Amino acid sequence: MKIILAVVGKIKEKYFTMAVEEYKKRLGSYIKLEIMEVADEKTPDGASQAVEEQIKEQEAKRLLKNIKDDTYVITLEIGGTMLDSVELSEKIEKIGVSGYGTIVFVIGGSLGLHRSVSDRADFKLSFSKMTFPHQLMRVILLEQIYRSYRILNHAPYHK
Repeated sequence: MKIILAVVGKIKEKYFTMAVEEYKKRLGSYIKLEIMEVADEKTPDGASQAVEEQIKEQEAKRLLKNIKDDTYVITLEIGGTMLDSVELSEKIEKIGVSGYGTIVFVIGGSLGLHRSVSDRADFKLSFSKMTFPHQLMRVILLEQIYRSYRILNHAPYHK
């Protein structure tokens, strides 16, 4: 199985980079992991809703350009479906046995996802009704993917 994290923006803090690298290393024995970063747009202070929509649209074009048609796309959205860790592992397993070789998890920028990306999703996943910084969300998502593979392989992992 190949998993791609399609994300808007780069990680700026070293501690997040270190955490991402640790989970990439841990996941290496289970999957092929790729992190695809696309440039984020700067949002001017006091931007109108129309300007924010244009920014999200530009970021969406960059994301969608790199997402192939034959991949299973999971977007991270506040309004998505909440799953516990076991349910997420079962979801990943079902996707794999249904013939998809690649899952793309999409994390939007600071303004969220444009509707065109949300419309492309095969599944919308929510970790919480709270908003998290996209850099931190990358670490949280990788931890949960790692936990999923530990669950699927009946390996011990902290509960």
